[in-house]
Amino acid sequence: MTLESPPVLTIAGSDSSGGAGIQADLKTFTVHGCYGASVTTALTAQNTTGVQAVYGVPPDFVKQQINSVLDDIDVKVIKTGMLFDTENTKAVAQILKERFDAKGHIPLVCDPVCVSTSGHALLHPDAVDTLIDELFPISDLLTPNKAEAELLLKQRNFPSRIANLQDMVNAARRLRTLGPQAVLLKGGHCVVSLEDLANVSSDDTQVIRDDLLDENLNILRIHGMKEQHLDSLVVDVLCASDNHITMFVRTRLQSTSTHGTGCTLSAALVCQLARGTPLSEAVRLAAAYTHIGIETAIPIGSGFGPLNHIHSITPRLVSPRTKTNPYPLTSSLIRSTRVIWKEYIQHEFVVLLGKGTLPKENFIHFIKQDYLYLKYYARAYALLAAKSHAYAPISAAIDVVFSIVQESSMHMGYCAEWGITENELINTSESPALTAYGAFLIDTGMQGDSMKLVVALAACLLGYGEIGLWLKEEARAPDSWVQWEGNPYLKWMEDYSGDVYQKAVKAGLETLENRAAADAPSLVRFADWQDAWERCTRLEKGFWNMAMKLEA
Repeated sequence: MTLESPPVLTIAGSDSSGGAGIQADLKTFTVHGCYGASVTTALTAQNTTGVQAVYGVPPDFVKQQINSVLDDIDVKVIKTGMLFDTENTKAVAQILKERFDAKGHIPLVCDPVCVSTSGHALLHPDAVDTLIDELFPISDLLTPNKAEAELLLKQRNFPSRIANLQDMVNAARRLRTLGPQAVLLKGGHCVVSLEDLANVSSDDTQVIRDDLLDENLNILRIHGMKEQHLDSLVVDVLCASDNHITMFVRTRLQSTSTHGTGCTLSAALVCQLARGTPLSEAVRLAAAYTHIGIETAIPIGSGFGPLNHIHSITPRLVSPRTKTNPYPLTSSLIRSTRVIWKEYIQHEFVVLLGKGTLPKENFIHFIKQDYLYLKYYARAYALLAAKSHAYAPISAAIDVVFSIVQESSMHMGYCAEWGITENELINTSESPALTAYGAFLIDTGMQGDSMKLVVALAACLLGYGEIGLWLKEEARAPDSWVQWEGNPYLKWMEDYSGDVYQKAVKAGLETLENRAAADAPSLVRFADWQDAWERCTRLEKGFWNMAMKLEA
């Protein structure tokens, strides 16, 4: 059980401009719901253009600050940042070792701050050995950037040049031999491409692509979630205590609001660890917080400005819409069900349809059941209209109902092309899979939360759009397994990959995201949305299963 506001401690320098150091740490602690204490090791006169002066705090007073905090407050995690010189570094390491030996180890995150963003030295050169010898062995996590990692490796006569992703992996493993339990080598100053990532990835390396589009996410790519600069990614490399490598991949942001990035990331990590979050997930969440902080920052000062630390001052279960991720709710829903979503999108029925080898009787059975499904779909949208409180959403829902009615007529004509008479279509019995799916939609529509119904209905709309785009994309590949021209099901594939349906997908995405942004969910409500999405994704897969087994 985690504390409501776990106490955490930063031991670092003060930044008079407020963007880095203990100021950045305390802001980050606060927005993560942690109680922040601080020990000041140095005072700096600095702004966004650089560091003008540094005044070191006497080491005895640094020790006294640490004792004052730890004597009274049950600190859950500690981080160190700028330690300034050898004397202060020794003082911090000595007092922490004494405390750990006497009262038990407190998890320690060591951010080996050596140089500021503007290039000003923040650690005396002779303090590096002290840092390695005395602080690293009691550290649970080391978080250097490229320049700091090269400096530390060079100090111990390791190969130190970091020019590519493989160098980062090697460096992280070498740094771990210096004493810390784990190393997170930050990649903000290294240029990495998708090709580099593929070349370095292996079976014993995990890759977490947090804001990059994975497979079966074409609907987000096509409709506005652009992956720009895929030849310039940011990759953070985590070498865990068992030497396992995890790479956290993000799009690189072109921004000057990067002052205090390292301090912010390590502080966010401290908060996640204080709440008991496993290390890999803690890194992912801390990196996401920092990334959004850069992307949503308002320019301050004339140099390298600070991040927007308070973008999550109100905890958000759905991230804000940004240029690089305009569909955060949809991304979250798909990622939370990535396995069943893939089984839905790449189902055997879809694959055989794409090859043109799907048995005719299976397709006929499917389109007959699909005709009956449209009734449930129309009724659910009618319920959405009834649950809406303004003319615009009422009108939008009713427009969809009319569109479905028109589609049902076209569907009847399509069925006729396959030899299905109107009488046969109308008198078709519902399969159990259809009844289960339809009943769930109507039941969801009868409940209180209209957004839950929007989410439930989206699984069909977005899923078929994704299937259409997936088949179309696969068909373009050399020696493709998809038969496009001459496929007996070409019209079906063209309909769902075509402009008319994709325009509906775009509108559905906007509706989903705009509603979520306007009415932020509670934890319980968001869990309901996720459950409705997962249920409908499974029901969609069940619909394919029904078609393959010819269940009546």
